[in-house]
Amino acid sequence: MGPVVAGVIGARKPQYDIWGNTVNVSSRMDSTGVPDRIQVTTDLYQVLAAKGYVLECRGLVKVKGKGEMTTYFLNAGPGSS
Repeated sequence: MGPVVAGVIGARKPQYDIWGNTVNVSSRMDSTGVPDRIQVTTDLYQVLAAKGYVLECRGLVKVKGKGEMTTYFLNAGPGSS
């Protein structure tokens, strides 16, 4: 969750790409995640929890280039049990 920069690069074979801290953190959430679970950052946890989503604190996870980050697993949508 956050800002990104997007653009087209390449003169002969143009490709669309995105860059930024948001993209890097998202990639790290994927690479440090657990199969069949959705892992999110504290920032996204705050937004989702305020909307009634059910999340569980995973705890501190060592994230390359970021150090230790507290992450959460998404367990259910709003109104779910």
